Amino acid sequence: MLVYNATKQQFIDDVRANVITDAIENEVARRLNRNSPRSEVTSWENSLRFMMSVLLDEGIPASAGVAIEYNIPLTNRRVDFILTGKNHQRDDAAVIVELKQWQSVEVTTKDAIVRTQLGGGVRETNHPSYQAWSYGALIEDYNETVRSESIRLVPCAYLHNMKQGDAINDPFYEHHTSRAPVFISQDAMKLSAFLSQHIKYGDSNDIMYRIEHGVIKPSKNLADALASMMQGTTEFLMIDEQKLVYETALDLAHRAGSGNKQCLIVKGGPGTGKSVVAINLLVELTGREMMTQYVSRNSAPREVFKKKLTGTRKKTHIDNLFKGSGSYVNAVPDTFHALIVDEAHRLNEKSGMYQNLGESQIKEVMAASRFSISSSMRRSG
Repeated sequence: MLVYNATKQQFIDDVRANVITDAIENEVARRLNRNSPRSEVTSWENSLRFMMSVLLDEGIPASAGVAIEYNIPLTNRRVDFILTGKNHQRDDAAVIVELKQWQSVEVTTKDAIVRTQLGGGVRETNHPSYQAWSYGALIEDYNETVRSESIRLVPCAYLHNMKQGDAINDPFYEHHTSRAPVFISQDAMKLSAFLSQHIKYGDSNDIMYRIEHGVIKPSKNLADALASMMQGTTEFLMIDEQKLVYETALDLAHRAGSGNKQCLIVKGGPGTGKSVVAINLLVELTGREMMTQYVSRNSAPREVFKKKLTGTRKKTHIDNLFKGSGSYVNAVPDTFHALIVDEAHRLNEKSGMYQNLGESQIKEVMAASRFSISSSMRRSG
């Protein structure tokens, strides 16, 4: 779903006429049946004026397409700004621009994670370059039309309020900034040049319409990806909070290795990607030679994963990766580096066929491992 779609010139005219935020707000209300909070409206007002200034560059064709607030199918993720047209080779292209109001950031020791002022406090969040890149990868993964028609997706980020770029461009994040460059306040001209480099000619092929109405293929099946992930050849994409939880869990797992027991509880509703994080962690921690198991009360997901791994590993190795929640009633304390518990809210109070063994399955998991991470459904009320 797309909230706003126009040519570059129409977009500039709408911003200069002070009608752009009203147009977007009205479409959000009509299409999403919700009112936009004042903070969201303010961010549109600020960011889109900066983008208008960037697009005044005559090297960017007036007939290039502008799309705002594009909702990636099958997700609740929205792309802030997309510029469409043709590149120098006259290939269809779409530049994804992640817009941020941030004024400063701090470097962390976690891959693709920075600290910045959010929601009234300093919090950890995705580096905008990783966010822009992951959104592009997600669109390509879900959209058969983008792949089959070779629409080039080019990600970048624009932090128009940021005056100092040392932290956001710290060498620690080079892997991500090389894939999706980040521009700060004084880089406006550089951003214009970047956009004109990738959008040389106008959008004569309704690129955004084709993306929006493209053939949607569901995200790759996690079980199908597991075997190749174990071989180190496939990464199952993580976005936004998934990436933050993943990097936090890796950090805690290593802290726990020094003798400080750690526990992480992850809450989220259906479709928020808790299983994606869990399987990525199982693969990564196992690859780091940490004794790790995936734990669930329900045998169905365990059997699906085991079946997909059949033929790639010895049966004993596969069986040791996936366990039922009642497996730890007699476990020696701290036997495992990490136990990853799926749907912890479904665990039984006690173990055994008659649920008469032990004290609590949750306590048993925590006692058996140096680090435990549990996912559960977010409860309302």
